[in-house]
Amino acid sequence: MTQLTQLNLTEAREGLAKGDFTSVELTEAYLKAMEEARALNAYVLETPEKALAMAKASDERRAAGEAGALEGIPLGVKDMFCTDGVRTTACSKILENFVPQYESTVTANLWRDGAVMLGKLNNDEFAMGSSNETSAFGPTISPWKREGDDTALVPGGSSGGSAAAVAGFLCAGATGTDTGGSIRQPAAFTGIVGIKPTYGRCSRWGVVAYASSLDQAGPFARTVNDAALLLRSMAGYDPKDSTSVNRPVPDYQQAVGASIKGKKIGIPREYRMDGMSDEIDALWREGAKWLEEAGAEVVDISLPHTKYALPAYYIVAPAEASSNLARYDGVRYGVRVPGADIAQMYENTRAAGFGPEVRRRIMIGTYVLSAGYYDAYYLKAQKVRTLIKRDFDNAFAQGVDAVLTPATPSPAFGIGEKVKADPVEMYLNDIFTVTVNMAGLPGISVPAGLSADGLPLGLQLIGRPFEEESLFSLAEVVEEAAGRFPVENMWWRR
Repeated sequence: MTQLTQLNLTEAREGLAKGDFTSVELTEAYLKAMEEARALNAYVLETPEKALAMAKASDERRAAGEAGALEGIPLGVKDMFCTDGVRTTACSKILENFVPQYESTVTANLWRDGAVMLGKLNNDEFAMGSSNETSAFGPTISPWKREGDDTALVPGGSSGGSAAAVAGFLCAGATGTDTGGSIRQPAAFTGIVGIKPTYGRCSRWGVVAYASSLDQAGPFARTVNDAALLLRSMAGYDPKDSTSVNRPVPDYQQAVGASIKGKKIGIPREYRMDGMSDEIDALWREGAKWLEEAGAEVVDISLPHTKYALPAYYIVAPAEASSNLARYDGVRYGVRVPGADIAQMYENTRAAGFGPEVRRRIMIGTYVLSAGYYDAYYLKAQKVRTLIKRDFDNAFAQGVDAVLTPATPSPAFGIGEKVKADPVEMYLNDIFTVTVNMAGLPGISVPAGLSADGLPLGLQLIGRPFEEESLFSLAEVVEEAAGRFPVENMWWRR
């Protein structure tokens, strides 16, 4: 029955509706695949009993004529989403035994529509990382390898477990969070689709916070249509989240395959940076050509403050992380390391519970928020953020419907290749993605080709606020032109 895992979400949904197989059979196939692929370290917690119980209940609802939009579809959940009665750690030692007594709104929406939970997926600790190497559970390994090279590769981060599980056929789709590219970058590295919706489109309630003004939940899927189906269930207004936007959720699937004739696509000259590889540049040009051939108009645009986005992001995000992570002190939940007094208990707990990258970002954030430095760093970064948003507003005011850029500056790299180097080298992986979070815009990464050594490369489309439908229609054009990637390239399937 493992061949059932080869079906994408849309195909599985159709097969369940026709009665070709049951949700229990589909779930069992995924559980077997997960067992056989533990070398990937994509899951940090498997929940087979819960999955089979949910699948059985799903089959009963379908038999009663009460099937939901995702009825019987097995999904993986990034370990940043709180799940009622199921351990949630943010892949950090400081939360190693935390079991929430409540469900995040996003996952509750998925279960409401009939989806099945297979388990919790690996991620960088507190979503801080671009390679999934900072996880307390160890790194996730990409299901891809370079041709003729046995080096284990990163799946990207922070949602590396989600990307590896979807790409490696270990779930039909998965949840992710994106603070500076943590959905789009791993999607590009693993040859799948990942969308970061407009800030406020998906509720943040019940999602472990990293940087509250930047975090946004979104789906991973194998196709654009699958991503559209998942986002429709995940999105929606939530009164429990003060940043949630109260506006109707469109039927995103209707946009997939819609004509893009007359759409104006901007190519930002500032994204063509020194040192960009020829194959990334060639792929970008090819993507623009595909969109033109489908009827879109491609125009050059300027986003002049792009060069300031990365340094501004790495001030704003750590500042918010410093505040959000102050709650982990060993008093109410999580790990507690005793000390001579309460101050020493705080110090011991946080020193033992947080990994090096999380400690680094907390210290950076505390520094830029401190007296004497707040105006020089944090306030200035917020002003730059306003200018970045204004750049996009100006482009959209000139009639641009979406912006096309590379998703990453390179294909996936080897485990250990960058994590021990200058941290800034790792941060540069977010160079094409952080502007989207700083401006609160939707962005989608879609697989568009293979590198010279056989690794996936992605293109990114950035849209107007709350116009994810345009992104789905444009991304489908790229998907169709690029074709699907051969699964034979995945090392663990050989």
